[in-house]
Amino acid sequence: MTKYALPILAVAIGFLVAAFSKRKKAINTKLLLSFSGAFLLALTLFELLPEVYEHLEIKQAGLFIMGGILLQIVLEYFSKGAEHGHVHIHKNETAFPWLLFVSLCIHSFLEGFAIHEHNDMVYGVLVHKIPVATLISMFLVQSAFSRIQIIGFLIVFALMTPFGTLISNNVALINDYIFIINAFVIGIFFHISTTILFESSEGHKFNLSKLIAIVLGVGMAYLI
Repeated sequence: MTKYALPILAVAIGFLVAAFSKRKKAINTKLLLSFSGAFLLALTLFELLPEVYEHLEIKQAGLFIMGGILLQIVLEYFSKGAEHGHVHIHKNETAFPWLLFVSLCIHSFLEGFAIHEHNDMVYGVLVHKIPVATLISMFLVQSAFSRIQIIGFLIVFALMTPFGTLISNNVALINDYIFIINAFVIGIFFHISTTILFESSEGHKFNLSKLIAIVLGVGMAYLI
């Protein structure tokens, strides 16, 4: 049950952090993003990548990983980078952000496949989702959307990852393609995590606190 509950818990925690911040910028959000990016990248390298290269031909695996990177670039064209902490919703906007919503749901759904028989990956998704859910919640709360729209957005967003895990574990047809799907997910995770790490360094200046957050992320991923 943990692999289904934790992604939902991550969104709930993100919403609570956003509510607790009282519409102000969450403290140390960038540090948490740096930690989550390093943690997710390391877990992907330690858990998913070796298995994919074990079951797929080398060039085939590389092709699907590149496909995942390109897919994430396309999704970010519509979400404007919400998957790694960039949310652009105008405070006076009343039209529901369908492109952002659908892009995030596709991304979250595919994340669920990575948890298929990889219980440790759920922690990577958990740590990744908390800062993203926090920033999304902050912008939704500050927008002119109705409470029903905000709650509906967050509930569906929270359920998409467990739904992906459920499909991957219970649909027999998926087992024939799980390593191909995971290769795409690796590409998605590579793009997101490296973007977070590059963007977390303002002006490419040395920042000791962010370096420590990154090292901690890698170290914890290795010890799991």
